[in-house]
Amino acid sequence: MQEGKNRKRFIFRFYVIMLACIIVFNLFIIPSIEEARIREVGYNQFISMTVSGEIEQVEIQDNRILFTDHNGNIYETGIINDPLLVERLVASGANFAGEIIKETSPILSFLLTWVLPIVVFFFIGRLISKQMAKRGDANSMMFNMGKSNAKVYVKSETGIKFDDVAGEDEAKESLAEIVDYLHNPKKYEEIGAKMPKGVLLVGPPGTGKTMLAKAVAGEANVPFFSMSGSEFVEMFVGMGASKVRDLFKQAKEKAPCIVFIDEIDAIGKKRDGHIGGNDEREQTLNQLLTEMDGFEGNTGVVILAATNRPESLDPALTRPGRFDRRVPVELPDLKGREEIIKVHAQKIKTEPGIDYTKIARMASGASGAELANIVNEAALRAIRQGRKRANQADMEESIEVVIAGYQKKNAILTDREKMIVAYHEIGHALVAATQANSAPVQKITIVPRTSGALGYTMQVEEDNHYLLSKEDLQNKIATYTGGRVAEELAVGSVSTGASNDIEQATKLARAMITRFGMSDEFGMVALETVSNQYLGGDYSLACSTETQSQIDELVVKVVKEQYEKAKRILTDNKAKLHELAKFLYERETITGEEFMQIFNGE
Repeated sequence: MQEGKNRKRFIFRFYVIMLACIIVFNLFIIPSIEEARIREVGYNQFISMTVSGEIEQVEIQDNRILFTDHNGNIYETGIINDPLLVERLVASGANFAGEIIKETSPILSFLLTWVLPIVVFFFIGRLISKQMAKRGDANSMMFNMGKSNAKVYVKSETGIKFDDVAGEDEAKESLAEIVDYLHNPKKYEEIGAKMPKGVLLVGPPGTGKTMLAKAVAGEANVPFFSMSGSEFVEMFVGMGASKVRDLFKQAKEKAPCIVFIDEIDAIGKKRDGHIGGNDEREQTLNQLLTEMDGFEGNTGVVILAATNRPESLDPALTRPGRFDRRVPVELPDLKGREEIIKVHAQKIKTEPGIDYTKIARMASGASGAELANIVNEAALRAIRQGRKRANQADMEESIEVVIAGYQKKNAILTDREKMIVAYHEIGHALVAATQANSAPVQKITIVPRTSGALGYTMQVEEDNHYLLSKEDLQNKIATYTGGRVAEELAVGSVSTGASNDIEQATKLARAMITRFGMSDEFGMVALETVSNQYLGGDYSLACSTETQSQIDELVVKVVKEQYEKAKRILTDNKAKLHELAKFLYERETITGEEFMQIFNGE
């Protein structure tokens, strides 16, 4: 009711101001504009212009004479008793006009200057009133500046529970305590415990941070305010801080509730104090810090925030008392991937007997969002092939689509190029198969993909591996070089097809030396730092120029050693190399089982 009164008061003031503007415009501004068109001159100048024939039209009124020149300019002079005036005007060729300044009809003038503006402003006022009623905020003004536009979700709208979020058991266990606190706050008050004011969800993109926050609200059955960090930053200084105040005001009114700020690093970056910094962002951050300090222990408002750049946040924001708890939301492991795929597979129609464990192994390193995309691609593939249910082949092919793109239908390789690609991929597979502790070969193909790959060899780990030994990394580098070695042995030359292999082998060799301490020359010395670990990682060397030269030499040495190792392996198995390359050339795609049968001579 109060909002309705405020809205009516605002609209009444709007009408009064607009009516005052119309009155001032018609009584003062319009006459001034009309008068400004007429230039006042002396009678002597009028006579001079008459004699020189400069006058085009003339109108003699009771108290003044109006006349125009050949350019259309309007002049005014006073009346003087001059009996010869008319004769001079006739002699100069001037035309006598009835009305030089033609006046509009009084009725039409009244409609245009009074009625029409009032009607226009009346409809504008009605439109503003409707917009304010929709927003439910009488103080929103015309553009709702300074007010929080957070989206509010409740249980009936989201319907998300912890059961809908698979593969993040540790994160759910940590957040379940928040749900219990919102349900039974007295249990914690009796012992004197306090819930964290803020919980920070950190992890790579697509791991389900936002979904976890919604699941907390769904489990707790409380209002859920969702807002992105970038929405706080406005063009006008102070608007972001005003939005923070309004958001927390709404949250306190609807407590117990959950406030979720996505991508909080947009407003929570470290304050460096440099001149020319973003004052608006810093004011917004300061207001957020103030609001979190002002929270009472019994308000029932829990702040959740998500970011994939935790290292960039201001220390004042992440200290205990504000964001007390950090919950990692990492990429899912093998079991987690299998659970996520099953959850999303329930949303589509599938054939019975799909091996979800195998699919999860093939999708190693995929995030929850990527796994959802894989399942959706499987359903789309089934539709394209005229089937009503997705099967195992659809799931496996969808993984390849996400990793390497769709098959290129119009890419036709020459026979020589096709043979080189076949040798290249068999080179990878043979080196991997002959080394201990290498991941088994799952599939080899020489069908070009839209990602630019002319073929690839898929290796799938049997189990999760959290540690890699020096020998494991050396084996990986040798496998990367196997494609180039096979080309050299088969056709006596090399091609551009190994560009990605070279990049990966070099990156791995450099990491062994600069970050993993796997070189005898430097030992356990960190020569490289990593930032933005959840966004692919940015690497920067932290050593002198002389040390960088040594690192480059060692990287070349490591890659060359593994290249020679791969060369020895393929030379010893040259007959198998030719046999398998010919088989792949004919079939274009073979499975890991077919590869191992030929390799073992079965």
